[in-house]
Amino acid sequence: MSQEDRAHRPVMLREVLDGLALKADGLYVDCTFGRGGHSGAILDSLGPEGRLLALDKDPEAVTSEEAQRLMTDPRFALEYGSFASLREFVQLRGWSSHVAGVLMDLGVSSPQLDEAGRGFSFMRDGTLDMRMDTGRGMTAAEWLAGASESELVSVLRDYGEERYARRIAGAIIERRSKSPIVSTGELVELIEKAVPTRERGKHPATRSFQAIRIFINRELEELEQGLRQAMDVLKPGGRLVVIAFHSLEDRIVKRFMRDEERGGAVLSHFSLHPTEPGRLKRIGKARMPEPEEVRSNPRARSAVLRVAERIQS
Repeated sequence: MSQEDRAHRPVMLREVLDGLALKADGLYVDCTFGRGGHSGAILDSLGPEGRLLALDKDPEAVTSEEAQRLMTDPRFALEYGSFASLREFVQLRGWSSHVAGVLMDLGVSSPQLDEAGRGFSFMRDGTLDMRMDTGRGMTAAEWLAGASESELVSVLRDYGEERYARRIAGAIIERRSKSPIVSTGELVELIEKAVPTRERGKHPATRSFQAIRIFINRELEELEQGLRQAMDVLKPGGRLVVIAFHSLEDRIVKRFMRDEERGGAVLSHFSLHPTEPGRLKRIGKARMPEPEEVRSNPRARSAVLRVAERIQS
């Protein structure tokens, strides 16, 4: 398998299709189109009456060759926007409470990582941008130029779980007092010097790049919004399938599905008593990619897939 094939291979495809429990005439939403691997497979499973709406806030994804090819299918539509606006996109189509499945494949896509100019990869020197939506918002370089030391520490610690957050923040402050940090290579070099120890099998810049990317793109806030809105668009029996790639995302997904399964509850005599019925039931346990997939597509190694079904409340 070529490098290009590995880069564009959709993660846990079989598990995603199983989790969605696809119906030939169902309405589905792929909240993270990327390069269309999951969307294409979903379309292949739908009949003439089935429909798929895909979303992506990366303008390059929306204008990609893969997007143009799929848009020749009358059953498919692609919108430029975040899944934090999922409810709005679904309402515009009159699909509210009629959607049979929602897929969220979180994190950064392979094409975003592979293009040095996007600034996501610490393995390639390029412009320090890190925006998924390059049409709006502040770049990573702009944020690093103006953030206070306490804000830098907070972001690196809270979003990257970086134990050396204070050392790295101090190094950023010292470096930018002499010259702006404008490239990924400059940031990587700075982090490598600031971090005194190495985690086995992990580059010292991994956690910092993750933290800055999550902060710049408001990924965790948008995830929480998207999960809540999925409850408004799914019909009873509809499936919610989420793939997370790091513990912060997965904890949010796990907690959301657990809480929606439990419903409202009060503590009485040291036990929980339901006050409102749950709106979800979890389907099976969290799943990880098979070893064979990880060998052929190393970027799948940290994936965790969770599935839940909307129930009548």
